[in-house]
Amino acid sequence: MKTTKTALLLSIAIGLVACSESEQISDVEALQPQTNQFNQSEVAFPKESGTIEKGYFQGLEVTYEKINGKNVFEGDIILDHVETDNTNFVLEAGQNPALSKSVGRTSGRWPNNTVYYTISSNLPNKARVTDAIASWENNTNVRFVQRTNQRNYINFRPGGGCSSSVGMVGGVQYITLANGCSTGNTIHEIGHAVGLWHEQSRADRNQYVTINFQNIESGKEFNFRTYVEQGRDGDEYTSTLDFGSIMMYGAYSFSKNGQPTITKKDGSTYSVQRNALSAGDLQGINQMYPSGNTGGGSNYQNGQYYTVNGLRVYRYNDKWYYYTSSNGWREVVYRNGAWYYA
Repeated sequence: MKTTKTALLLSIAIGLVACSESEQISDVEALQPQTNQFNQSEVAFPKESGTIEKGYFQGLEVTYEKINGKNVFEGDIILDHVETDNTNFVLEAGQNPALSKSVGRTSGRWPNNTVYYTISSNLPNKARVTDAIASWENNTNVRFVQRTNQRNYINFRPGGGCSSSVGMVGGVQYITLANGCSTGNTIHEIGHAVGLWHEQSRADRNQYVTINFQNIESGKEFNFRTYVEQGRDGDEYTSTLDFGSIMMYGAYSFSKNGQPTITKKDGSTYSVQRNALSAGDLQGINQMYPSGNTGGGSNYQNGQYYTVNGLRVYRYNDKWYYYTSSNGWREVVYRNGAWYYA
């Protein structure tokens, strides 16, 4: 078992669902650029601050900001089901499955490449939603269907900022759009809802950019940590950071003094785009939601992380492993509606 654990640790590729450095391809539908308050980065609660807290999301530690009762991560991501500790995400043999914190959680992917949705009647400028959906459908394998009675769906609703949950969380989940959220911002938030995270937080980002922490608003610094620095993990479906990704922070995001918070390694800034999914975005999305997929991402590959029944687990030798600081890496199995240590 020692050899197995060593091989496992050596095989682990820490990262996040992200995209490549490829520029936006010419046949992607490019929407007209729109100038608005969210053209550097989307935020759920503009000009509001809350308390910085730590908890556990999908069994992994996360730092977030509590604002108006919401768990806000990296500005516009709403974390559902944050726990105060990481006990009972995985149970020992003999424990009651009702104790499991992963009971009822989803895998994060939308089954059959299909996202069900509704649009609130009081949402202004509904065309930005339908245009964003059209952009997704024209360029990816994801399909959007107006909800009738489906349990899991997205509701597009008005609010003070731009925000979304990440992946399918189960039940109704919201994409909130302020009046100033453009079609491009809506494409970005849909990206979160289908499972994409922010580009600049990927594990290898320091090879491509410098984070100027001295220019970041006080209390917002945690939004710029990589997922490795946060103790999180995930998948990177593409090889390099994509400056053209619609999921990329702007160079001046959360700046307190008008100076750039993110620069390229040579010190130069870059232009952020909120027009369309980039080639790198599409590469990652099409791996998450391949053509003809009917299982919502259930074709598991060794050497990758997956969210399965509410827990972030690692696939190795066709088995699942879960890491905690107290137990290290341990094999886990899912049975009777809960995760157990093998």
